[in-house]
Amino acid sequence: MKEEQLTAYLKGGFKGRDRTIKSAELERAMKMNGTDLRKLVNKLRRKAVPICSGRDGYFYARTAGDILRTIRQLNIMIRGLQAAVDGLETALDKFEEAGPPAPPWLCEEGGEDTV
Repeated sequence: MKEEQLTAYLKGGFKGRDRTIKSAELERAMKMNGTDLRKLVNKLRRKAVPICSGRDGYFYARTAGDILRTIRQLNIMIRGLQAAVDGLETALDKFEEAGPPAPPWLCEEGGEDTV
């Protein structure tokens, strides 16, 4: 139901890069929080619904260029996320195999690590 509502809402009033709606405004209109809105947009995109976004907000694609710009933006995000994963994997190498010691509240009397 929400899928059809969001698609119709954007297609009906926010078609093209020059007719965007801010996330906060769309959240209010759809009566959902930002996390749920992003999940719904992602779900619809995976179903080939051409929902685009940019600095100015969300919109329904009017041209192939709208979609290509959104794809470019998503690819930049992918590279940023991959760089974060790479950095965390490098940080992981600095930890011992067993992991960090357990916090004191998880240890038995005497402070020995029992985890």
